[in-house]
Amino acid sequence: MMKFTDAVKHLIILNALFFAASHLLNLSFTNSLALYFPQNPNFGFWQFVSHMFMHGNFMHILFNMYALWAFGSPLEQMWGKNKFLFFYFSAGIGAGLIYTGVNYFQFNSIYNQLIHIGMNASDIQKLLETGQYNSGILSQISESKLSNLYQIYNTPAVGASGAIYGVLVAFGMTFPNAKLALIFLPVPIAAKYFIPVLIALDLFSGVTGFSIFGGGIAHFAHVGGALIGFIMMQYWKRNQFNRWN
Repeated sequence: MMKFTDAVKHLIILNALFFAASHLLNLSFTNSLALYFPQNPNFGFWQFVSHMFMHGNFMHILFNMYALWAFGSPLEQMWGKNKFLFFYFSAGIGAGLIYTGVNYFQFNSIYNQLIHIGMNASDIQKLLETGQYNSGILSQISESKLSNLYQIYNTPAVGASGAIYGVLVAFGMTFPNAKLALIFLPVPIAAKYFIPVLIALDLFSGVTGFSIFGGGIAHFAHVGGALIGFIMMQYWKRNQFNRWN
């Protein structure tokens, strides 16, 4: 049985405390701690960190904390607490930044289309705040784009998944031949194949909007965390990361 390393243990405890406070004690932290779109009045820069301790439901936190323990513990044992925490938070913050950047690009693209077809800023703001709009514009822009604009503006991101994907990449690069399996694909596959396929599925879902994992998933946060994890691992590999204590 793999033991709980210090950093992993404390991260799991903190996540569990936030989850218990918000879901069991009915204390609402979403507006202040979840990661909102920058133009939303609820947005705060601290949310790039705080959203990592918020989770939508029990299965969400269960899978994330299991992955943190299973893949993070061997990395912390090898790197030490400080290195692991630096990597974990870098991947999580980077995931939030990339996710926000992708949303910003999509938001501005749709916003500019609305301006081009004749909507003014106040009408667009009403759409963003209430979801209401003149159905006559549907002849010039799709309903799915309007829905996407509304969701980007109003739906915050929560969860440690971005940081977890960074940890997954680091694990796969460190232990490439370790055998992994998914619930719906119980055949063990080497990490060097399993993890890239998992990331590719997230990228496909993010680009196409079709998700085999279900709705409400911030796919580009997953991809962003994986990308930051990969870049950090490559940099440390070339710059003798193990010398840093």
